[in-house]
Amino acid sequence: MFEIDIPKLRQCCSTPGPPGYEHRIRKLLTQWLEPHVDELYTDNIGNLITHIRGRDSSRRVALAAHMDEIGFIVHHIDEEGFVRFYPLGGFDPKTLTAQRVIIHGREDILGVMGTKPIHLMREEERKQLPKIEDYFIDTGRKRDDLLQYIAVGDPITRERDLVEMGDCINAKSLDNRLSVYILTEVLTRLAETEPPYDVYGIFTVQEELGLRGAYTAAHSINPDFVLNLDVTIAFDVPGAQPHEYGTRLGHGVAIKIMDATVVSDPRMVRFLRQTAEKHQIPHQDELLPKGGTDTGPLQRAGRSGAISGALSIPTRHLHQVIETAHKKDILHTMQLLYHAALEIHNHPWADDPF
Repeated sequence: MFEIDIPKLRQCCSTPGPPGYEHRIRKLLTQWLEPHVDELYTDNIGNLITHIRGRDSSRRVALAAHMDEIGFIVHHIDEEGFVRFYPLGGFDPKTLTAQRVIIHGREDILGVMGTKPIHLMREEERKQLPKIEDYFIDTGRKRDDLLQYIAVGDPITRERDLVEMGDCINAKSLDNRLSVYILTEVLTRLAETEPPYDVYGIFTVQEELGLRGAYTAAHSINPDFVLNLDVTIAFDVPGAQPHEYGTRLGHGVAIKIMDATVVSDPRMVRFLRQTAEKHQIPHQDELLPKGGTDTGPLQRAGRSGAISGALSIPTRHLHQVIETAHKKDILHTMQLLYHAALEIHNHPWADDPF
């Protein structure tokens, strides 16, 4: 039913959109979706919202994914032209050394993350993990030249291409461009049908800075049902114990039971499990004791609250320079999201106890 369009996913991952600066990825998604949906608009905070009319407009289903990626912002350019920055979202600093980045100013400027060379470190410094404030960006340009193109407040993203590794995909910003790509594919397919209820596809902003866009979107749309898409931790690597895995690559789409900001509605968890089993879609459970996603605000920010749950794509190396996901898990997430949206009216919600 679904296939992975690698060039399209590569374009989705490479298009910049750090928190608060999502205009480029929003423009791309608008081009992809506008020909297919009944309505498409951007709200005041920057969320991109699409609408597919269903047979019954008295109920609303929200399918959501955040479109921002973790990045940085310029906060100082010194006399020699070296750039200092603040993070936009949470990074693992140890992975930044000698990594290429792009500063998005009047023009895109390539740079390299630098820090003190190991040859010059004292013994105690070598034993310490680097911090964000230890880094600078070297663009190879002098200050006067650089100031023609960039300024304080310009956003910065990583420069890494998507590659295929065996059965896996490796790229920057799989968090959360994998979900964005999946949602665009599913919405395009749903637009060819007549879904049972109105379907709102929501691409939220500033998730990495505190789930900000989701609150506005949920309050505006007031959905009855919510299915959020995001990646989740897969720590199925050497040295990890089974109880530490979180999820495992290649073992299917993860159905969220809880994270630090939400307990998924048990009725939605049951519905998703039943739908996966009906269509023989491999799936696994997700319980994340720390961290959160847009599922929480989407569940509670609407005027009546929503019956909410989430599908998560198992991903290794989260919030590092590159991230890895399994192709089968991507396809299984597409399949379950599609079938859930089309069959959500069949579940006996009123008779299914909490």
